[in-house]
Amino acid sequence: MSQTERIHQIVHLLESSHMPVPIERFLDQLEVSRATFKRDIEYLRDRLGAPIEWQRGYAGRGRGYVLNAETPASDAYGIRGLWFNQSEIFALLMMHQLASSMEPGLVSEQSGSLLARITHLLSSADDDPQRVLDYIRIMHSATRRNSNRWFEVVAPATVRRRRLQITYYTRSRDRTSERLVSPQRLLHYRENWYLLAWCHRAKALRLFALDSIRAAQIRREKARNVGQKKLDEALGGGFGIFGGKAVQHARLRFSPIAARWIADEVWHSDQKISWEGSHLILAVPYAQSRELVMEILRHGAEVEVLSPPSLRREVHGILRQSLSRYTDP
Repeated sequence: MSQTERIHQIVHLLESSHMPVPIERFLDQLEVSRATFKRDIEYLRDRLGAPIEWQRGYAGRGRGYVLNAETPASDAYGIRGLWFNQSEIFALLMMHQLASSMEPGLVSEQSGSLLARITHLLSSADDDPQRVLDYIRIMHSATRRNSNRWFEVVAPATVRRRRLQITYYTRSRDRTSERLVSPQRLLHYRENWYLLAWCHRAKALRLFALDSIRAAQIRREKARNVGQKKLDEALGGGFGIFGGKAVQHARLRFSPIAARWIADEVWHSDQKISWEGSHLILAVPYAQSRELVMEILRHGAEVEVLSPPSLRREVHGILRQSLSRYTDP
């Protein structure tokens, strides 16, 4: 019998019994030694946080193991074998992967219990939890960013509402500048961290990629608070990351081949799909075109920008420039 199966049986016995469960009953049912059973109990307590206590016999009540009387209903600590839908399995695997990849720090020192809980949640009584992790994985993209050394400065400033003095490298302009910012939100998107902050020089909200921060220092001054409405406008509405309030709608026509995939994709929560024969028409709102253009170019000759004209010209210009690099000398 695997440890996972024993763990499930121990919990089931404790949850289903109205009286303390004597150790002899566990040993008979599990068919294990006293030492193995003790290790399982320690694992449940220390790694999974189970509120298991040894109760001495009193007033005709036998002695044995019980769940803490202050624990809510008997199913409050259930770890019985379950199966999850795709969003739940994704969330649990992401939690496991993130916790196991953490660098040394305050949280990572306490992550062992979290990893154990998730591992057992992903398994059933008949499964080896480590094998479950072998069968189902979340693969990161090839463009995963390196760890950012300034995250441990930016994150506390954001949570504690303090201003930041940063040295920031703008790749598009190949220029480095000094900025005084009031952090508003830390966001993780496509393998990278971003800081949405009020830039005191620009007097507006700006987005800063943490991997472009060259230096950061927390200031004593309190961060300026930006209203929730403005933050919502900066974070949502348009296509992709922080597109802001959508100001235009793109209409894209996909070939019958590409339509087989696009029909099941969600580019935006407010997108609209229609058909022209076997061609799929995707209408999607956006405020900034950069990310939308990247998605369009990913489909090559299988997509055509119908509108607006400005987006069509932008894509056309990029394709012409790309083609010029492949002309015969």
